[in-house]
Amino acid sequence: MHALRLFAGLALMLAMGSASAQRFTQYVSEEDAFRIMTPGEFSIDDSEMESEYGIIIPVRTYSNENDDGRFTVTVVDYRDSQRLHDKRIEELDGLYVGVYGEVDARASVAFFAKKIRDAAETIEYDAYHYIGRVDGHQLQTTNPDGTRTFAALYLHRSKLYVVEARVNPGSPFGAMFQQTLDFLHNGRRIFYNAFREAYKVLPPSGVTPEPPTRDD
Repeated sequence: MHALRLFAGLALMLAMGSASAQRFTQYVSEEDAFRIMTPGEFSIDDSEMESEYGIIIPVRTYSNENDDGRFTVTVVDYRDSQRLHDKRIEELDGLYVGVYGEVDARASVAFFAKKIRDAAETIEYDAYHYIGRVDGHQLQTTNPDGTRTFAALYLHRSKLYVVEARVNPGSPFGAMFQQTLDFLHNGRRIFYNAFREAYKVLPPSGVTPEPPTRDD
């Protein structure tokens, strides 16, 4: 699957033969355990956001902006979600139930996909996707200013990964960026043997089997 995606992307770049195509290189984040083909050096910004169900969680944004558009990987960290919801339950004197510690994370793909739809003028593609048998979702939209958005969202081990390219009309590089994400473990590509093996949300203990990996 990875080889087919990467081959298609490289073929597109070679066919274009442009300076933008030549800039695409592989970027690896050891901290967030992913790699992706990027059109240039990422700047990295750490921030926080309010989740759908009202807790404050860490966000790390990797971004590159050039003549073709803006390319980002946003990693939203839900690993502390259960503890934060449990604390909120105490503060609110039990006005809601602890299951939202897990629901908040599991609903994150749908929550962020809605944000992308709401910002769009038209939606050209909106469907399920997966990488290495990690479930996700992909969208392609046109925005009110005429730019195109190519987005891919995956929840893996309590982190939400939002890959998003907002590119100028006619640019081919949104699809390239959208298609080349991989999850890593100890520097090797994760590829689960079955969908049920892929953890969306880590158990309270945080202890899970090491994910199966493949060489390229």
